[in-house]
Amino acid sequence: MESKSWKYGSLKRLLDLTFSAVLLVALSPVMAGLALAIWVTDGRPVFFVQLRPGLSGTPFALIKFRTMGSPSANHLPQKESDLITPLGRAVRRLSLDELPQLWNIFRGDMSFVGPRPLLVEYLPLYNLRQSTRHQVRPGMTGLAQVKGRNALTWDEKLELDAQYVQSLSLRQDITIAMQSLAVVFSGRGVTPQGAELMAPFKGSSSNSATE
Repeated sequence: MESKSWKYGSLKRLLDLTFSAVLLVALSPVMAGLALAIWVTDGRPVFFVQLRPGLSGTPFALIKFRTMGSPSANHLPQKESDLITPLGRAVRRLSLDELPQLWNIFRGDMSFVGPRPLLVEYLPLYNLRQSTRHQVRPGMTGLAQVKGRNALTWDEKLELDAQYVQSLSLRQDITIAMQSLAVVFSGRGVTPQGAELMAPFKGSSSNSATE
């Protein structure tokens, strides 16, 4: 079993490294154009950088294109979603804000497929089953993203992350990657029902270690 796990991990890392390098080169004109558009319309900084927990919960600097503005002294937004810029909404719908994470994948911080990297402050809120999500590298997309994305509840998303870790295989990764393309182009599940941003995770509705 350990040999199979080692082979899976090694081959997956090789594929991540290869495809992230190819895509960084192939998509560099798109990324440069998007960076210029953000700079012209919304100003600097172009990138949003934030510490997120990765493999074994070790923090790394996640990189995304910035899609939000900063609140001004004269205009304090009523809710965080009010800060999303018009360009940011379009970028989010097509998941183009995620493209800089190809660099995170190339560096080994992330994988193409795995549980999405969440906030560091959520770490003490997971139950034992939910915390298994950090036994693998976080991904640009994952099982929760193709099963409903932000239309799911936190418990549903974290349970799908745990199920993914339980059944690691390259076949599963390829299936998720292919399904993710359909999700991105359809824009399905980008926003939660009745809101524009996912509410913060407050802890599982069940604190059981096995649920």
